Amino acid sequence: MSDEQELLAALPRLRRYARALVDDRAGADDLVQDTMERAWRKLSGWRKDSDIRPWLLSIMHNLHVDQRRKPAIPTVTMEDDDLAAIPAAALYTERLIGHDLESALQLLAVEQREILLLVVLEEMTYEEVAATLNIPMGTVMSRLSRARERLRALVEGRPAPSTLKVVK
Repeated sequence: MSDEQELLAALPRLRRYARALVDDRAGADDLVQDTMERAWRKLSGWRKDSDIRPWLLSIMHNLHVDQRRKPAIPTVTMEDDDLAAIPAAALYTERLIGHDLESALQLLAVEQREILLLVVLEEMTYEEVAATLNIPMGTVMSRLSRARERLRALVEGRPAPSTLKVVK
């Protein structure tokens, strides 16, 4: 498979991961585009004998971190046509469940959300995640554990577990 085909084959996974990282579709599309542009420029840095997915996700992770550091001004534009596209009340409950999970994911610390999405959504191994994010595997496992517990608490409506311990 050619380099171009490898990049194109990775697009659906990149879009899915970006959409989970960034809470709006346009921002996710921008992140994917920026990732692909940087990957194309640095294609010579990819080892041809390795899987392209961790390399691309690493690029996306670094871009996302860089973008988070920049102050952003959120804007929303709604047209009259957009209002007509709002789902009917019959579909509300079905969409609410997905929205609740998506909202709960957005409440996780970014470091926890990234790892949870890479392991669960992208089905990467702990070793692949550690290499992609350039962190120790123990950090991957502890962040994943905390992310899962926090997500459970959010979905169940429980308060977050306290990270501080009382010492007497």
